[in-house]
Amino acid sequence: MGVKKYCSEVIKEGKRVRWPKWDDFFPTLVVVIIICTIAAIFLSLEDWAAASLINQLKDIFGTLSTESSSNDSSDTALTIIRLLLGGF
Repeated sequence: MGVKKYCSEVIKEGKRVRWPKWDDFFPTLVVVIIICTIAAIFLSLEDWAAASLINQLKDIFGTLSTESSSNDSSDTALTIIRLLLGGF
């Protein structure tokens, strides 16, 4: 099958398609754009929250590794809880 024949068949099939009228197409397009925008905002916020949480955990575990190793496990757990609560 040659390129010329393939292109002519694509054009022929394109003419057979029942394309929607602008009055039907435009409201659907608006709804799709709104849903995509909401999804993009949600995913961006979720990505930002996950990055913040990962950075906080990295800071916490970095702080714990630099502390002296003489702390027992209960002191370490209390330190983690204090750091997670913002130093309370």
